Amino acid sequence: MTQFLHGVEVIEIDDGSRPIQTVKSAVIGLIGTAPKSAQATAATLTVGSSILNDGLVFTAISPGTQGNAISIELTALQQANRDVEVTLNGQAIAVSLATDDEGRISSTASQIKDIFDDNTELSALVSVTTLGSGTGEVAPISKSYLADGSDEPFPLGVPVAVAGTRKSIDDLGDEGTLAAALDDIFDQTGALVIVVRVAGGNSDAETQSAVIDGMQGWLDSQTQTGYTPRILCAPEFSEFDAVASELEAKAKRLRAIAYLDCSRTSSYTDAIKRARQYSERVELTWPWVVVYDTTLSKNIDRPYSARAAGLRARIDGEKGFWWSKSNQQIYGIVGTTQPVDWSLGDSETTANMLNENKVSTIIRQSGFRHWGNRTCSSDPKWTFEQTRRTADLINDSVQTNHLWAVDRNITKTYVEDVVSGVNSYLRELKSLGAILGGECWADSEINTPATIQKGLVYFDFDFCPPYPAEHIVFRSRLNNDYLEEVFN
Repeated sequence: MTQFLHGVEVIEIDDGSRPIQTVKSAVIGLIGTAPKSAQATAATLTVGSSILNDGLVFTAISPGTQGNAISIELTALQQANRDVEVTLNGQAIAVSLATDDEGRISSTASQIKDIFDDNTELSALVSVTTLGSGTGEVAPISKSYLADGSDEPFPLGVPVAVAGTRKSIDDLGDEGTLAAALDDIFDQTGALVIVVRVAGGNSDAETQSAVIDGMQGWLDSQTQTGYTPRILCAPEFSEFDAVASELEAKAKRLRAIAYLDCSRTSSYTDAIKRARQYSERVELTWPWVVVYDTTLSKNIDRPYSARAAGLRARIDGEKGFWWSKSNQQIYGIVGTTQPVDWSLGDSETTANMLNENKVSTIIRQSGFRHWGNRTCSSDPKWTFEQTRRTADLINDSVQTNHLWAVDRNITKTYVEDVVSGVNSYLRELKSLGAILGGECWADSEINTPATIQKGLVYFDFDFCPPYPAEHIVFRSRLNNDYLEEVFN
């Protein structure tokens, strides 16, 4: 230290490992249409009444919450023969009311309205209507703000975080695909859903293009909502190859899994053929499901992908992202649109053939259950959906939690801190059952003086996820030796 001090000084040392927090896994990305979605509402302020004919309603010109910042103040000075004076300071409007020769207020509601209508600045901010005839003299009011202005809940192309509340379904209206899809999800769990609303086109092709363009909202979600979707679905659109391909591409960028539907009339062989088009970030489902619609008072057909996404989020919350959602109960359905035969020990059933060919389905055994663990991957390493998700979430968690390590000096202590933090995280995951084991290290063979001089440092880590017991074999033997027990 170069500074002289006769006393005691405390210096904070900012070394040491940092804890790693697993990124949120049960975040669903949903995209679709809602042509009757609720619009923004304008803020208003009502003063006076229609009975006295002195009522005024001030309404913000621009709908949305910004109108709630507009204030109105009506004052009356105890002076005779004053004219109306209006001042505008930002969004604060102050009106000094006119008085007669005896100092009484003479400004009527209609006169105030005319003043606002004739003033360019005021009329650009608020509109004014009268209650009753407008002939009554206006009463003074203290500074009051317009209220109840609200923004559009689901702007086109903008990611909106919906935290498991069914009120959002009402805001989406009763047309389009989003309201029904949210209802499908919320039948499984109160999930966090990143909703992106797009406008329907004049043709199916135009609507599909809008859906594809709207998926950019998922990429923007971390910045705008603070959450990254990990479970992607586009019910009623993912059956189209163009949309499905873009879902797969977005899943790769987001380290997510996309759930795809086949068309309602596809056969199980059609589903098997379609699975060959995709890879480890896609889980294909077949068939559609039958649900009871309380509005129509009858059963209707619904794509399964939204319920599959809700089920995945539910299992993440109840058991962990490292658990399979196969053999878990699906809520809120009364059947499937096409029969799926299944028997626990029969390899020739439709359900088993679908699973063998990387298609997930639904069986009926003590309720309706999701049946299938597999992605569409041709690489055996990423056969199981839970393996792909476990790797994604660990990789993303390690990456996201090391912003603190960027631009620090590369020293021995620095390397030890990073390695120690990752190893602590891997031990935590092991204790939870998320992995069977793992380790982080810094390899001296690749961390050479030349690489460090370039500001580049390498850390390696490995882990082993648990795998689902998809095929259980009991080996049965007939053993007559036990006959000796008869006469013992």
